[in-house]
Amino acid sequence: MLANIAIGMLETSSIAKGIEATDAMCKMAHVELVKTNIVARGKYTILIKGPVGEVESALRAGVNMAGKTVVDQFILRNVHQQVLDSLDKRRPVTALDAFGLIETKEAISAVRAADAAAKSSLVHLIETKVVVGGGKGYVSMTGEVGSVRTAVGAGIATVPEGQLISHIVIPQPDAQLVKTVAS
Repeated sequence: MLANIAIGMLETSSIAKGIEATDAMCKMAHVELVKTNIVARGKYTILIKGPVGEVESALRAGVNMAGKTVVDQFILRNVHQQVLDSLDKRRPVTALDAFGLIETKEAISAVRAADAAAKSSLVHLIETKVVVGGGKGYVSMTGEVGSVRTAVGAGIATVPEGQLISHIVIPQPDAQLVKTVAS
């Protein structure tokens, strides 16, 4: 299900410029500031959501303010609702049919992968984690094995070259695994 909204994310190599860019983004357009994070190695991430045009305007203002400190940026138009629901929180499941995970070097890549995975097949996103030690990100999911394989394939196809750390699909995970990855 598409959320009929866009999300925008900006990552800077400077905390100070990231905060300044956040202010510029919020002043430029009618967007909701979803979250900001200080990431390892002194990076700063900003996540906003709202109507597509507003997010585009806000992100442009943030990029202009951040200047040379911009590490990465993106806009997801018509983001899948599961991405919003799983962003930095676990959506509990009681059992795992098949389990899939995509691990990326940067937070932004994990969000892109989550959206592509959710849009590609019928899976349940468990978690889209955008701040893991060292600035990593990951997305985890469950569903029928074919659906999880398709979703993981679609997700990794969106990860820029050099940003993918690893990906897995476990067809019949042990029942105990649900305690560590999905509850």
